[in-house]
Amino acid sequence: MELPTLDLPALPHLLAAPAPGWVETTDVIVVGSGVAGLTAALHLREAGLHVTVVTKVNIDEGSTRWAQGGIAAVLDPHDTPAAHASDTEIAGVGLCDPGAVRVLVEEGPVRLRELMRIGAEFDRNPDGSLMLTREGGHRADRIVHAGGDATGAEVQRALHAAVRRDPWIRLVEHALVLDLLRAPGDGPDGLGRACGITLHVLGEGSEDGVGALLARAVVLATGGMGQVFAATTNPAVSTGDGVALAMRAGAAVTDIEFVQFHPTALITPAGTGVPGAGPAQQPLVSEALRGEGAHLVDADGKRFMLGQHELAELAPRDVVAKGIHRVLLATGADHVFLDARHLGGDFLTRRFPTIVASCLAIGVDPAVDLIPVAPAAHYASGGVRTDLHGRTSIPGLYACGEVACTGVHGANRLASNSLLEGLVFSRRIAEDIAAGLPEQEQPAPTGAWLGGAGWVVPPGVRAPLQRAMTRGSGVLRSADTLTAAAGTLTDLGTGRGIPGTASWEATNLITVASALVAAAYARQETRGCHWREDFPTADGRWRGHLVGTVGTRNRLTQHWEELR
Repeated sequence: MELPTLDLPALPHLLAAPAPGWVETTDVIVVGSGVAGLTAALHLREAGLHVTVVTKVNIDEGSTRWAQGGIAAVLDPHDTPAAHASDTEIAGVGLCDPGAVRVLVEEGPVRLRELMRIGAEFDRNPDGSLMLTREGGHRADRIVHAGGDATGAEVQRALHAAVRRDPWIRLVEHALVLDLLRAPGDGPDGLGRACGITLHVLGEGSEDGVGALLARAVVLATGGMGQVFAATTNPAVSTGDGVALAMRAGAAVTDIEFVQFHPTALITPAGTGVPGAGPAQQPLVSEALRGEGAHLVDADGKRFMLGQHELAELAPRDVVAKGIHRVLLATGADHVFLDARHLGGDFLTRRFPTIVASCLAIGVDPAVDLIPVAPAAHYASGGVRTDLHGRTSIPGLYACGEVACTGVHGANRLASNSLLEGLVFSRRIAEDIAAGLPEQEQPAPTGAWLGGAGWVVPPGVRAPLQRAMTRGSGVLRSADTLTAAAGTLTDLGTGRGIPGTASWEATNLITVASALVAAAYARQETRGCHWREDFPTADGRWRGHLVGTVGTRNRLTQHWEELR
């Protein structure tokens, strides 16, 4: 298939950075400390391997802790894996990999019980059974939750405690991964297996803190790229670092155009935000609130989702986000409302303490007031392409969690499948690594090892990039808006900055933004969370995947692949 293309900025194969001032060696590097990364580390330790976990800020500051709704798994005897698979594939609008979905729903309950065995405590009924609820797109009660709406925080707590108990898991905090190190090999670029990473650690090594970790395998679990947009539920650290690193190293990324916009982010006045979060993060109002009976209404109090989908407010997230966006376009408003008043203050405080706290922080009492909400960038369904064992297109490099595209989500993620995916595929990665880990190899003498190669863009591109992506590649897209976004990215990509954390993050953002815009422009249809107003319907010719790489001359290239 001949793909429509855009002019986009050149992308570096390496970040500009000094040569590593220190070198350490371990068996396996895990980059990221959310559910996927920490679970992978624990399973790798079960295999007797030494593991180093590299995390960007503190161990608890990634996206996992902010997950409110829960974990989807078949635990009710009246529910079935086939039903969970069906709901997942319906949400994915024809692009899910059935094999990956089968792995998820069949192995998920076992992985969830393992998480409970290491100490995660989920909400229970008075008789001691797990309390199950329902979220958008699910046709059964199969969502376990903790602390009402603090599931991610409990999962993070339990995994963090388990990792701290193991002296053979080394944790390196405040460390930004830079580039992949590869051994000499027979690839077209003369390179072979992944054999380590370069990274910047605050306060360690040389004056600039750049060093190298060598390992026999590298696992990316860096989370998402929500900071590519101006409004996102993601924390400030979600700058697409893992996807950008993989692209620079030559790995394939796919389904990158499918960014899920959560329908109900809390609209906060300027200067306020979610308690405990950074200023760039929008508070999330979990769809579990709708699962318990809250309704979406417009400014006149009308339930506008009735008649748009059989599940109304509990339709898949792309359907609800589009429904809200239509109201905003028609009325000129910047938000709609969630009406949870009929649920009662006692129930809301007990079941949704995090949401209630966020609302009260901006002067909204959900027991008596309507909750102002609008869509915000939430979850990347695409990412670094992997197989069912988490292997990327580069030998020795694995990916799991939001940074990966396993094929589970297709064109739109089913609610509460994300934490489950991290649990399931991190275990598969650990098993694959343990089954055939080669000896340590030395890096090829390339720029990442020697320093001085590549480039970075100035940190000042971040804000205009976010605004351009929100306008041009947000909930609603068209050829015109995507072309405008590409023009801005090209202009921003011409500048050159000085190596440093802000410039490295900005370069990662422009890398993943370019891949997203290119794929969104090429896919001339509306499917799942990719909504093209100039191609408003799904087209069977596009039931396949756009696969992107950074090719020769530092240019992003794409090719078409049929469904796996």
